[in-house]
Amino acid sequence: MAEPNNIQLQPGRRPIRRPNTATPSHTLLPLRRSPHLSNSISCWYCDFKTSVFNEPIFHFGRKHFRWLRIWFSIGMGFSLTTLIGVTLIMLLESAKALNLYNGIPWLNNILDGSILGFYSSVFKYSISVADIGYMCVSSIISVAVHELGHALAATSEGIPIEYTALFLAVMFPGALVAFNYESLQIIPRAATLRIYCAGVWHNAAFCVVCALTVFLLPFILYPLYSHGESLMVLDVSAESPLYGYLSPGYLITKLDGNPVHTSKEWMETVYLLDKQISQNTNHYISNKGYCVPNLAIAESKNAEIVDNQFKCPNDLTLFTTISCVDSSTANDISSNETDHQLMMENVYCFPAKGLLGEKKCGNGWNNAVKNDTNCLCTEDESCSTPIHVPGVSWVEITFSRPYSSDCTQAGIEIGSSYNKSWSEESKCGGSFVFIGDMMSMSRSIWLTEYQPRWPYGFAYFPDLVEKLLVNSFHVSLMLALLNSLPVYYLDGESILEVALCFFGSLTPRIRDAVLRSSLVAGTLICCLLFSRILLSVMS
Repeated sequence: MAEPNNIQLQPGRRPIRRPNTATPSHTLLPLRRSPHLSNSISCWYCDFKTSVFNEPIFHFGRKHFRWLRIWFSIGMGFSLTTLIGVTLIMLLESAKALNLYNGIPWLNNILDGSILGFYSSVFKYSISVADIGYMCVSSIISVAVHELGHALAATSEGIPIEYTALFLAVMFPGALVAFNYESLQIIPRAATLRIYCAGVWHNAAFCVVCALTVFLLPFILYPLYSHGESLMVLDVSAESPLYGYLSPGYLITKLDGNPVHTSKEWMETVYLLDKQISQNTNHYISNKGYCVPNLAIAESKNAEIVDNQFKCPNDLTLFTTISCVDSSTANDISSNETDHQLMMENVYCFPAKGLLGEKKCGNGWNNAVKNDTNCLCTEDESCSTPIHVPGVSWVEITFSRPYSSDCTQAGIEIGSSYNKSWSEESKCGGSFVFIGDMMSMSRSIWLTEYQPRWPYGFAYFPDLVEKLLVNSFHVSLMLALLNSLPVYYLDGESILEVALCFFGSLTPRIRDAVLRSSLVAGTLICCLLFSRILLSVMS
């Protein structure tokens, strides 16, 4: 096979081997080291070239070339396997898009739960400036790791670096490493394949590093931060319905009586509560009640019936009384007039915050209320529970303020005993009721599972590191998969071209035909699949 005219490695565009019929009069890369590198600036592209890293990378590659060749030989096998696997997945997904079959369940779960599911969740909701910053920094890190793989693989084969460059194409940052083209012509095909596969291999290895670091992060930060004890509030959006009720440094300890320690528990509880609300089309009552003095009930306002439905004036909430013992299931309330007349004496309007200091009753608090008689209410009290409106959640959020100056006793945890009065709890925390959309509420606050062991400070650091690692994992995974695809201008093109050269039974014409047909088909299928993904994300 004829040798290449030039070589330049960068994510998104890879050199293509073509027959060398004549001596080239112009090359993209200098054949000698240039003392002065010219930077490119245009309306859609700009770059910065430097040769500062040439010598350090080259000396490192030559010093450890034996270990690096073993490392990149493993990467070559991994990249070829990934190329075959990604190609098969691409063919299966294209067949699924054409309704030729329904897909493979486990494969659909993997795709939906990894890179595609990640970006779907990002675009489904609003993207903040911080999210864009994470993506940009993660992209720069992942691209740098990708190009470092190409650079180390090349220097381990004795190929010097011409320059390294950072570029910005439209709005996408990137990097590239340029090599001496003359040196590339004299190395074996296996060495060339190692160089082309190095970027994919390094991105895959970086994904493993990110995953392990996220897993070990609680142990790494253990001397400075506790993890998984409760959720700490880092920020509350000004548009959040919880603004004014929660502040940075507060700890959320319980959600509707359920202890929450991690973000996963928080989202699972929110999802279950929201699902319970969405499944009920009528007014309904739950088994989570409060012991309210009968005198307070007698002084409360009566509910009104408007359009065969109970209504309360102003900011009052509908309540009704339930039995402490016989309240095993949630009950729907019919909207017909007979049922209203039967229940009118037990329905009243009461301010929700007026119940927060009362004892809890009913068997819907997940073993939070423990008593031999299953009721903590006295003879002068009744077990009252809110009447839930269809589509609207009624949730109690319990919090603590361990870093507040008002909290004088260290180690007090709100909610450890439900018999405390509101005045006792207010020293270090309290509770409030949220009435509204659970999903929008859960996305309007910034929570972390890490808490500083000393007074509130540097609380953002663990969450910033964790988010950066998670974003870097997804971006690096995306780069590895994209550069494994047999499409034009990506690493997969060069990997496939060199790999075909190992089949000695194929003539140059057949190899060229197989390469071109594979690249054309792969590029078209990828365009169709990405269009489908974009439409599903935007819908």
